[in-house]
Amino acid sequence: MSYIRNLRTFIRVYDLGSMSAAGRDLRVSAAVVSSRISELEKHLRVRLFNRTTRSLRPTEHGKTFYPGATKILDTIEEIESGIEEITAKPKGSIFISAPLGLGKILIAPLVPDFKKKYPDINIRLRLSDRKVDITNEGLDAAFVLGGLSDSELKVRKTCEFERVLCASPEYLKNFGNPVDGAALLSDNHNCLMLRFPGSSEYFWSLILDGIEKRYEFSSALESDDGDVLTAWALSGNGIINKPIFEIRQHLESGALVPVAQRTPPTTLPFSCIYPHKRLQDMKVRLFIDFAIDAIREQVA
Repeated sequence: MSYIRNLRTFIRVYDLGSMSAAGRDLRVSAAVVSSRISELEKHLRVRLFNRTTRSLRPTEHGKTFYPGATKILDTIEEIESGIEEITAKPKGSIFISAPLGLGKILIAPLVPDFKKKYPDINIRLRLSDRKVDITNEGLDAAFVLGGLSDSELKVRKTCEFERVLCASPEYLKNFGNPVDGAALLSDNHNCLMLRFPGSSEYFWSLILDGIEKRYEFSSALESDDGDVLTAWALSGNGIINKPIFEIRQHLESGALVPVAQRTPPTTLPFSCIYPHKRLQDMKVRLFIDFAIDAIREQVA
């Protein structure tokens, strides 16, 4: 089993480009990771990585070995999944990611219930509003907001969220209440934008006379954390574009007030994406089915 363990370690080092990062991901020290790689290199009688104090790069042998190692582990996981199907006792760890705000509201609360139902399955949940790379980050599945373009991933649509433009009463008192997207631009309102490397949200898509139109804003305040934007809006610093479900309590309390209602935002799909092969893994399939059913029940 140590050879399989070393293969897994090699793949994580290759994917993450760092022994320390691989160690954090595998919950072991960088020294343990280095030792496993050395064991594998000794067994293969080749060097898999060129190491310096500042960088780590795969050698040509490492690049050649990587696809074969990945295929071996995929085959092992498929075989183990078949055994789990027979015994009906799925076990192991699954890595899931979700947006920060909706992840806290929708995904995190259902994880303990899933764990009670399947005690031998461990969930590692990562919450972030940045764009994730499922393959390179070793994720089994990710819940994402918005449109998708990666044809290599499978998509299961969970639900469709209505969104609202809103601001605090304090902001509206100081800067006025815009009636539509044009007023947002002409009156130079401070639109709080969710932005990060790879983000597509450098604009807001609003509905004008039944037609979707893009409004591009230059914002003085932006963040890659949606909760930060909500906090800024609550403090009177600008206007946010958010799923109603995520900020319903602030709308009901009056802490946030809808604006520009003549041009409402487009709805936003909430989907689960995953590599096709991961659905062959019983524990991943069970979690995806469980989560989607629970989410649909909550937002119905």
